[in-house]
Amino acid sequence: MSEAFDTGGAAAQDDLPPGLLRGEDGRCRCWWHGNKPDYLAYHDTEWGRPVTDDRRLFEKLCLEGFQSGLSWLTILRKRESFRAAFAGFDFEAVARFGEADVERLLQDAGIVRHRGKIVSTINNARRACDLAAERGSLAAYVWSFEPGPQDRPERCDHASLSVLAQTAASRALSKDLKKRGWSFVGPTTVYAFMQAMGLVNDHLEGCCVREEVERQRQALVRPT
Repeated sequence: MSEAFDTGGAAAQDDLPPGLLRGEDGRCRCWWHGNKPDYLAYHDTEWGRPVTDDRRLFEKLCLEGFQSGLSWLTILRKRESFRAAFAGFDFEAVARFGEADVERLLQDAGIVRHRGKIVSTINNARRACDLAAERGSLAAYVWSFEPGPQDRPERCDHASLSVLAQTAASRALSKDLKKRGWSFVGPTTVYAFMQAMGLVNDHLEGCCVREEVERQRQALVRPT
């Protein structure tokens, strides 16, 4: 399942449609933040809003890899430590990391100390450098995989999203990344990345953030 669906089923509340949760402020949102303050802020201010900044895109791809087997909330709460450990996810800087850096990171209690994921992040930084050189930016490459309207559900409700662990677009991006030597970029991981970075708008119908996110997507100048 994608990151948005890692907190359990939708809670019935005030006869709201499945998947919506009313907050203390009276506004309805996608249920998955569970009204946890940090997760709620992430839902309202970050998740689904379109991102074209190379560092943020690289960061999210890496953190989705670190999330494998864990919850996104765990990673979110460690994000500042990850940023400090990985040079703010400047992939040109991370690409220069060596074995001494791997050993340093394995001693860093602020991050997930998994050798394979740490080595993968360094490898992926080098691959990101290659992509940026080839395509002008990582963003131009990533956004070329944005799905068209014909590839999206007719209605963005709990039932349709609960079966979207991966899509044709995420499988295509995953396959191409793997072909280019990236790791920890399976199609489910990649779809969670696409959701978070605004390549799709998976805020549920009735979520108070959905229309604002859609306006941002419509106004976005896609990188080329």
